[in-house]
Amino acid sequence: MKLHHTTEKLSVDDADLSSSVFNNANLSSSSYNQIEWSGARINDSNMTGWLINDVNLAGSKIQNANLSGVVFENCRLTGVTIDGVPLDDLFKAYRSSGNSS
Repeated sequence: MKLHHTTEKLSVDDADLSSSVFNNANLSSSSYNQIEWSGARINDSNMTGWLINDVNLAGSKIQNANLSGVVFENCRLTGVTIDGVPLDDLFKAYRSSGNSS
């Protein structure tokens, strides 16, 4: 199925859309629930204001991203690295510098 230059609202339930490609698509205010995203790639996208809740991002990689103002709440951060430095090491360095409360 090919949709081109359409402004129709689309509702998809219990569908296998694996290997689908979305280019230059406006998906603002869309909702995604119980989606299998394994191996998916999101490139050159504006995700400002997204709420990402109850997801498994284990083994994922975020590159060249603007994370300004991003808030992590109740997240398991074990094994997370930033530019190759384990987050646990960054927390330890921060605490040992006397900046922790």
